[in-house]
Amino acid sequence: MVEHFVVDNSIIMSWCFKDETNDYAEIVLSRLTEATAVVPSIWPLEVVNVLLVAERQKRLSESDSVRFITLLSQLPIVVEYERPEMMKELLSLARANGLSSYDASYLDLAMRNGFPIATLDNKLINAAKKSDVPILAS
Repeated sequence: MVEHFVVDNSIIMSWCFKDETNDYAEIVLSRLTEATAVVPSIWPLEVVNVLLVAERQKRLSESDSVRFITLLSQLPIVVEYERPEMMKELLSLARANGLSSYDASYLDLAMRNGFPIATLDNKLINAAKKSDVPILAS
């Protein structure tokens, strides 16, 4: 049984929008009854940004956003903070895999801890496979 795994924002935000939900994301959510998800320090900012954009596009109300954040706070999601000296490593990892710095932070977190990663992002999936990081099984 997997005790910890890295989950990226593509999975988490699919839980917020009914039109973006899928079986894999639901399986990842159900895994949180027995496991802990780990995310990099950029994650809270990513969540808030997606919610703000959705509010501006009238996909969500302010109360929907607050409700979603409240629900997230009840899940076993741990934010791990990167050290400033990791910037060179993240830059190198992002360059080598054609990733954004944000996605590289998820991959780096999985690599450093030996955790599988849960993502819907194809670039991140390919980079994880290239780096021998397992994808969380469905």
